[in-house]
Amino acid sequence: MLNIVIFGAPGSGKGTQSERIVEKYKINHISTGDVLRAEIKNGTELGKTAKGYIDQGQLIPDELMIDILASVFDSFKDSKGVIFDGFPRTIAQAEALKNMLVERGQDVSVMLDLEVPEDELMTRLIKRGKDSGRADDNEETIKKRLTVYHSQTAPLIDWYKGEKKYQHINGLGTMDGIFADICKAVDSI
Repeated sequence: MLNIVIFGAPGSGKGTQSERIVEKYKINHISTGDVLRAEIKNGTELGKTAKGYIDQGQLIPDELMIDILASVFDSFKDSKGVIFDGFPRTIAQAEALKNMLVERGQDVSVMLDLEVPEDELMTRLIKRGKDSGRADDNEETIKKRLTVYHSQTAPLIDWYKGEKKYQHINGLGTMDGIFADICKAVDSI
C-alpha cells in the first residue's frame, strides 16, 4: 500500500495537492479535521468522546486521535493506500501513527514536505481569507499559526529524515510543476 504523509505550513498547498494525489494514485484521503467532524456528526462513541474535548476547548488526546484514524483506516476496503493530511503534527503522533500502521502490516511510504517561504505563505493565506471569508486567515492569526507550526510541527522533518521517509518538495511554482515534483518523489519509492 502507498501511505503518504503530506506536510507543510498553513497555506503551503497541502489540500490542493492532496486532491491531485488521491486522483492520480487512487488512494484514500484522511483529513483529521474532516474525520473528527464526521465522527461527531455520526454520533459514534469516538465522536462523542472527541466532542467532549472540543466543547471544553481542549485538544484531542493523541491516543483518541489514533483510535479515530485507525477506525477510518480500517474502514477502507481494498484500498491502494492513504494520504494523511493534518496528522501527525508532533513526534509523539508520528510514533503513534507508525505503531498503528505496523500493527496492520503497513508503514508510511513517504513524507512529502511542501516548503514555501513565510512571506509567500502570508500572501497566500491573506488572499485565501479575502476570497473565502475564513476568519482565521488574518495577519495576526496567521503569524500565530506559523509560530505554532515552526515550534511544534517542524521537528517532524528531522524525525522523518531519520526514518528515511522524508522528501522535500519546493512549494513555489505552478500547481502542475509542484505536482510533477510530488509524482517524481512518490514514483521513486
